[in-house]
Amino acid sequence: MVTVLIPELRDAFGVSSAGASLALTAYLVPFAAVQLVSGTLGERLGRARATRAAFGIYALASLAAAATGAFAVFLAARAVQGAANAFTTPLVLAALADDTPEAELGRAMGTFAAVQTAGVVGAPLVGGLAGAVDYRLAFVAAAAAALVLVLVTVPERRGTAGARAGSGTRLRDALTPRTRWTAAAAFLAYFAVTGVGIVVALRAGDAFGLGPTERGLLLAGFGVAGVVAGRPAGGLADRVGAVRVAVAGTLPCCVLVPLLGVAPDAAALAAVWLAAGVCSALLWAGMNVLTVGAAPANRGGAVSIIGAFKFGGNALAPVVWVALYAVDVRLAFTAAGVTSLAVAATVMRAGASRPAREQGPTPSRSRAA
Repeated sequence: MVTVLIPELRDAFGVSSAGASLALTAYLVPFAAVQLVSGTLGERLGRARATRAAFGIYALASLAAAATGAFAVFLAARAVQGAANAFTTPLVLAALADDTPEAELGRAMGTFAAVQTAGVVGAPLVGGLAGAVDYRLAFVAAAAAALVLVLVTVPERRGTAGARAGSGTRLRDALTPRTRWTAAAAFLAYFAVTGVGIVVALRAGDAFGLGPTERGLLLAGFGVAGVVAGRPAGGLADRVGAVRVAVAGTLPCCVLVPLLGVAPDAAALAAVWLAAGVCSALLWAGMNVLTVGAAPANRGGAVSIIGAFKFGGNALAPVVWVALYAVDVRLAFTAAGVTSLAVAATVMRAGASRPAREQGPTPSRSRAA
């Protein structure tokens, strides 16, 4: 949402474009860092209590961002937004996994990814519409959405003693071999596939003269493909296995990503990027199943740790790929394609790691025993 508001923020606060871009950094750094522990803390406090508090704090921080005229206060509000949001997705995803039969887990994870991607694709539209009137409206809208979500109850861990079952949850319960390998795969996937979007946008402008609106529409194709393919990809994971689907999504990217650097025109570039979006939907349908099954003794903790590494890869990608792009356009895309091979390797290693059921029983099984 904030990405498209950089010019408005620059003018409103009287800072440079680089300074205004700190609005993104101020949010993303705490968002990724806090996820290393947010899932475990949320499990200990209780999922419902933690998510309600997080949405409430997010709403207050959003209103502060809308109200302030001081750039330092605005950045502080953005940091609080990021830290609060670090508690939401891991606990919501963990609750979804708990309430989904194992045979339908892939479809549920694929649907979750599709809905989440729809939010990512739609957010720039919300920001753009608000920015056309007053950038503050974007933050007021975010606050209103968060306040509605305060009223939504996220289920506790299975069983009547849900809150008590999580009170003894430890961070080390989340650090299973499968968590570590899935975190590595998530980092590489966002770094090598999703993260090349910034150089796709650069090439669209530099090589084909596309303006900001056209570049935005081209980039949105990746997300739209994920929305459409997410649920079918999840169903496929239920039928043939999460690892196979994730690898089937990754391996074509080893070819598709380098092709982005040699596409002869804007239409070809858009088509290849769209195909990469479909493959990404397959990758994340499988990866999300591996994620929620990595550590049942601390499911929320595992999800948040993997999320931290995922967004860490997303943060590193612009630094690396833009630097390589400046040296040689094809080098950037080829290096990203080669890195995609490492994604496939780590996904297979995650699947071969000690199965989640051997790491410890789920709370419901523990009580039954």
